[in-house]
Amino acid sequence: MNSVLAATSYVLVHVPDMVLHNGSTQTTERTVNPGSAYLEALPKHIRSYDQALTYAPNQAYIGRITPQQLAQREQPWYPQPLDGAERYARYGEIMPQDEFLLLLQICDVFDLAFLSQDFVDRTKPALAKHPLMSQEILDRLKEGVDDEQIAHFVNNEHAEGLYHQGELVGYIKRAHDVDVNLTAHVVHENLVSKASSVLSMLHLIHNSGLKPDEVDYVIDCSEEACGDMNQRGGGNFAKAAAEIAGLKNATGSDLRAFCAAPAHALVTAASLVKAGTYRKVVVTSGGSTAKLGMNGKDHVKKDMPVLEDVLGGFAALICEDDGINPEIDLGLVGRHMVGTGSSPQAVITSLVLSPLEKAGMKIVDIDKFAAEMQNPDVTKPAGAGDVPLANFKMIAALAVKSGEIERGQLNDFIEQHGMPGWAPTQGHIPSGAPYLGFARQDILDGTIKNAMIIGKGSLFLGRMTNLFDGISFVLHANRGKAEPQQGISKQEVRTLIAEALRSFAGSLADQAGGNDAK
Repeated sequence: MNSVLAATSYVLVHVPDMVLHNGSTQTTERTVNPGSAYLEALPKHIRSYDQALTYAPNQAYIGRITPQQLAQREQPWYPQPLDGAERYARYGEIMPQDEFLLLLQICDVFDLAFLSQDFVDRTKPALAKHPLMSQEILDRLKEGVDDEQIAHFVNNEHAEGLYHQGELVGYIKRAHDVDVNLTAHVVHENLVSKASSVLSMLHLIHNSGLKPDEVDYVIDCSEEACGDMNQRGGGNFAKAAAEIAGLKNATGSDLRAFCAAPAHALVTAASLVKAGTYRKVVVTSGGSTAKLGMNGKDHVKKDMPVLEDVLGGFAALICEDDGINPEIDLGLVGRHMVGTGSSPQAVITSLVLSPLEKAGMKIVDIDKFAAEMQNPDVTKPAGAGDVPLANFKMIAALAVKSGEIERGQLNDFIEQHGMPGWAPTQGHIPSGAPYLGFARQDILDGTIKNAMIIGKGSLFLGRMTNLFDGISFVLHANRGKAEPQQGISKQEVRTLIAEALRSFAGSLADQAGGNDAK
């Protein structure tokens, strides 16, 4: 029996000050061109929390509106606030920056994160009202420090400042004097990823109705790497986040594969459950500060808000077949192999057409495809075009080439089997994973019967290989639990044993009679 997708969660964290101080585009610009016109203009293009909250793609990410409803809205989406937007929705929430800074400090277990006493006093009541913050979690929050200490560490001790609404409210200190893997900047990156992963798992536990101690294994598939000079990416984010989220019976490990990591992790989780190694596995990921404001220069140049101002996180629960939830079909896994090649056609063929052909299926047999679900509001002004649309065009072209549809049906195929992108450009987050929650619900509702989730990754970014990467799998309606083979009663067992003994005794008697005759 296949494993099933039992629940999902999605969270965003609005972090405008981290755009200014921690996004890689801005930190690089501050190093090479500290007086640039871009850095001077940037603060005027930063959104408020309410603006980020009412942004339609953000509301789609947490499940307030569906991809179909988003598609009906005129693009670009950013000038049109969504009526009825809320912080909490079906899959998760959009957390404001001040509460997240407290959660970040809660996730620090090495006394590296410090906040001012005034900021803690102002913000703690709001976090205490959060429906998922247990007293056990809140008790991890440390007392604040004075402003003089914060200024000293930021100005003299290579600490990374923590800001809210332009005010310095805390700092992350370095964890080692000379180890570049434990600088304050890296520790900050890692604590942000951990904290947003914790938030994702808290929502997953709530959405699934599970008790935290029922989770057996956690796989983290974010893009960060924690370690020291002797093991630069040793991990383990999975257990670190599980500890704060209260998953006391879980173990876990990290899986890294650039943008394709979520798809790899989901297939791995489904395999572990199907093999019986673990019964309930959580796949989780936090967000990436490096991607904040990544396309900010183009957004500012076009006099639009910087839309990459949110961290993204998600989590998924993979369980044994329950006869209800959609199955992850491990017989329908597409792979970009070493010898596949890196042309777009070769990649899509290996991930889409090849696994379907092996299963005797056609491309049109898949109701929905979800590949790189980047928000076109972000990518089009930067010259990258509409990434999801480009993927759907390639899949449709394969369907034309294989004779499944006519060339004139290409646009109809895209409309029927595709969807708009709504995910923040957080690297790994957009790669197929944002549709999991909607796909599960659509399958349960009978709106669709299946969906293909496609993860793609750029391995060449690590300078170790020029290869591309990718993996895909199919989620389909549950076919019902197989009926167990009918057992036999104890009386039937005794009867069978008795008959076997009589037969054995008769055989011995026959052998004895034959020996006497000789």
